[in-house]
Amino acid sequence: MNDRLAAFPRSLRERTRLLRLGPAPALLVLPAGEGPFPLFVWLHGRTANKELDSARYLRLLRAGIATLALDLPGHGEREDFALQAPSALPDLLQAALAELDPALEALRAEPEAPRIAWERLALGGMSAGGMITLRRLCDPHPFRCAAVESTAGDFVAAAGGRARDRMLVARMRGLDPSEHLEGWEPLPLLALHSARDEIAPLAGIEAFFARLREHYRARGADPGLLRLHVFPETGAPREHAGFGRQAAKARALLLEFLGEHL
Repeated sequence: MNDRLAAFPRSLRERTRLLRLGPAPALLVLPAGEGPFPLFVWLHGRTANKELDSARYLRLLRAGIATLALDLPGHGEREDFALQAPSALPDLLQAALAELDPALEALRAEPEAPRIAWERLALGGMSAGGMITLRRLCDPHPFRCAAVESTAGDFVAAAGGRARDRMLVARMRGLDPSEHLEGWEPLPLLALHSARDEIAPLAGIEAFFARLREHYRARGADPGLLRLHVFPETGAPREHAGFGRQAAKARALLLEFLGEHL
């Protein structure tokens, strides 16, 4: 048994494979059977790793949805604390964006590729992983739907207090999703957030959704494809790291959303 999966329940561990997709260490969870299965691509947040969210992966597995989770640059199997620092956020976002498509392309060459329904892909992420997700969706992509948690899509609205400098640097590098909506093709999007999030202020996703709704209307798309669910309070550390006592509800909302759109 790989030590990195030691905390996984056996039923999940038996369906999980660790692999490397290009430069990115990856974790692939596939349901039993020939498939093909829809695939949810998941990007964790800063200072976390791909193995952190076993409860999420187990729920998806039981629902017949495969999961591909990637270690962000400087995290997990290639730990580099310099890339985990708050000030390194622009570098982290830029590096992770560059790895995402090559990782998916590398997965197509793996033995499990025929068991994946490549026309039924979803992308998602938490915090920094959510920022990467939203920016990736501003360019042509293969995803049917997307889901983000505790993140920001409008970096100016999110740039309060100590976060101001790094968010504005990220914006200047072309990483702010709200500045690239001309390339966003309307698709179903779920965002989960705590109203009291101290790391990613609610304003950073609310302002983004407001701009995105206008974009959908301009494209003749239904703004109802956009779902922003805000928990008044969760009890999570700094109202950011997971959803605390609302975690089960958050996972259920994600599963319901993916079941509807994948």
